[in-house]
Amino acid sequence: MLYEDLHYVPTYAYDPLDPNGNITIKWDIISWTPDGYVAVVTMNNFQQYRHIASPGWSLGWTWAKKEVIWSMMGGQTTEQGDCSKFKGTPPHCCKKDPTVVDLLPGTPYNMQIANCCKGGVLSSFAQDPANSVSSFQVSVGRAGTTNKTVKVPKNFTLKAPGPGYTCSPAKIVKPTLFIQADKRRVTQALMTWNVTCTYSQFLAQKTPTCCVSLSSFYNDTIVPCPTCACGCQGNSSQTGACVNGNTPHLASVVSGQHNFAPLVQCTSHMCPVRIHWHVKLNYKEYWRVKVTITNFNYRMNFSDWNMVVQHPNLDNVTQLFSFNYKSLTPYGTINDTAMLWGFKFYNDFLNQAGPDGNVQSEILFRKDKSTFTFDKGWAFPRRIYFNGDNCVMPPPDAYPWLPNAGSQQQASLLALVMSSLVALVFYAYV
Repeated sequence: MLYEDLHYVPTYAYDPLDPNGNITIKWDIISWTPDGYVAVVTMNNFQQYRHIASPGWSLGWTWAKKEVIWSMMGGQTTEQGDCSKFKGTPPHCCKKDPTVVDLLPGTPYNMQIANCCKGGVLSSFAQDPANSVSSFQVSVGRAGTTNKTVKVPKNFTLKAPGPGYTCSPAKIVKPTLFIQADKRRVTQALMTWNVTCTYSQFLAQKTPTCCVSLSSFYNDTIVPCPTCACGCQGNSSQTGACVNGNTPHLASVVSGQHNFAPLVQCTSHMCPVRIHWHVKLNYKEYWRVKVTITNFNYRMNFSDWNMVVQHPNLDNVTQLFSFNYKSLTPYGTINDTAMLWGFKFYNDFLNQAGPDGNVQSEILFRKDKSTFTFDKGWAFPRRIYFNGDNCVMPPPDAYPWLPNAGSQQQASLLALVMSSLVALVFYAYV
């Protein structure tokens, strides 16, 4: 049976847990030049829990006319292109379809603008709103010099760093207003257009990137991640290569190729990341869960990772140990979704696969007597995301079942009958 038949993953760019999430690119013309304009391009990540990690974003477009980029601040194009037609100092970029990347931290101050120079890393809005913005300034030549002669660029693309985002056409909107530092004067852009980019997990990768395993104190069964959840061993076209954890000279195998293709530990599920949900303890008015995130990817560290959980008891979290917590309400008044992430400089960094490649925490829930039960898998999450990607859950009929009184009585009665038979046979021989 095909993978798609076993595990359904939404293929569209709509996220039910973050229905309004997107990255909005705003292009503000702030001044005219003899042959064009100067603009500030701002990228706002309005996604609640999906961020852009290193090596960062790259933004591309196609010019509508024969524009060139004379100079930039806070960013740079990856290629200059053919500028042989220009005498004197050549433009920064002459390509018809330039690609811009962020500058690195430590860039000289005279090349910086506000919100630049983070190496393309863009935090999620809920996790770190102050760092969910990135900007660069561009001086465009051979363009129009009025609102009527300027043509908006076409075919915007956003990579983060790979595929996954689809961008809308640029739309001219009301000019952006800028409040001055003394808050006594407001200026505005000469012209503004917006581009909206939305994410699709299906476009980003062929297979899922994480899975969920389950266990509980009331059942000895440990439900593993579904087999081939992220691909199968031997099918490197889907998941990339895998290596056993006890392979001799493992370090040389890992460092042998310098690329971003996953090199995962060989497992039955073949997922780079596994999240284990263990129902640990039951108290009179509370119950407790232990969550463990394990990295099986030998080539990837996850900085500023986050996890999103959907469970009906998240409306009554009493205490969270060693993770940050933020309630999300994608359905208005229904509070059943939460975002979890590590403490800064403590466990916000998930190491590559190995002895230190895991982080864990415990969650204490207060019981709501009208809804609480351990029956029928209620204690397990409905959905889990890691770094914005939906993780593969085990099938519901595989969840650890709760032993009921009837089954215990039947077992006790069977044991009593067997004991009686053994006693009768013993006395008969005696």
